[in-house]
Amino acid sequence: MLSIQFFISAALIEILAWICLHLLNEHADSALITYFIVHAVASILFAFSLRPLILASHQLREHRLALLGLVALVSFTIPIAGAAGCLVATLALYRYRNHDSFTKFPSVTLPEFDQYQSSSNSRRPSGLKTFLTNQSVPTPSRMRAMVALSNVSGRLASPMLRTALSDSNDDLRLLAYSMLDNKEQKISQAIHDAQQSLERSHQNEGTSPLGPQGIQASWALSDLYWEMIYQGIAQSDVREHAIAQSLHYCLAVLQEQPDNALLTLRKGRLMQLRKDYKQAQDAYEAALEQGLPAARVIPYLAEIYFLQRDFSKTQRLMQMLDYTQAPPNLRPSMKYWSAA
Repeated sequence: MLSIQFFISAALIEILAWICLHLLNEHADSALITYFIVHAVASILFAFSLRPLILASHQLREHRLALLGLVALVSFTIPIAGAAGCLVATLALYRYRNHDSFTKFPSVTLPEFDQYQSSSNSRRPSGLKTFLTNQSVPTPSRMRAMVALSNVSGRLASPMLRTALSDSNDDLRLLAYSMLDNKEQKISQAIHDAQQSLERSHQNEGTSPLGPQGIQASWALSDLYWEMIYQGIAQSDVREHAIAQSLHYCLAVLQEQPDNALLTLRKGRLMQLRKDYKQAQDAYEAALEQGLPAARVIPYLAEIYFLQRDFSKTQRLMQMLDYTQAPPNLRPSMKYWSAA
């Protein structure tokens, strides 16, 4: 803040200057010279009273001598009003410039880690898709980044690998195709094993109703075909076939276990993919009644109403969700609909 000693001294000396001017009124020349000398001393002391404010600001500190001289000059040439203007200007500079220099970017808040989009032992590198498609990046570096996708969930890796299939570099395209083919072969082999298990259960337990082994095998087949859809491995006609197969085995299990909430939700998702919104809505409502958390079901139900352009019901459903229990990737949508 102000240097109180200098400020009080400047004020007293300035008062003395005006007193001298009044007392020596009969000797005009002497009075004027005395006033100028005493007023100059007061102006200099006033300038030094502002020195702490100038030194406190990083930007003003570099020009402190020039600023002190300017304050003294303005205070001398414009008595009282000049000093008041300099005081106001210095306080304004101290308040607005000083804080910018010291508090600009004091800390950076780290982005919230989304545990639902990363594997348990690794984290998804930021901007990997942009890195892979950047032709100016050396090919060996892009290939190493692509190999790193083997540790990323298929839901995230498959779209990036499919983007790389149209890359101009032959090695990169071959590597992407090989990784996609490897993912598809693993799931296809698991489907083959599950189908053999289902056939054995039919021989041992019969086909209707399904026995425990048949239910387990059918559930596994529904999961595997759904995984092909979820990871984006199945495309076009293959995707439609995977939807039909996953739904077929899902319904087979639900026929024996109608209260299976997880598969009821699966049925709703598959019906939604087939654009059968009425049956999907019924399945979601049944999953809620069977005890699934609202945060797992209501977003899909709200999506159906959104696709049908029933925005009022979409908003009402999204506002029913508990923000603290919702996954991080759903919270931006919840904020949007709560503010709508």
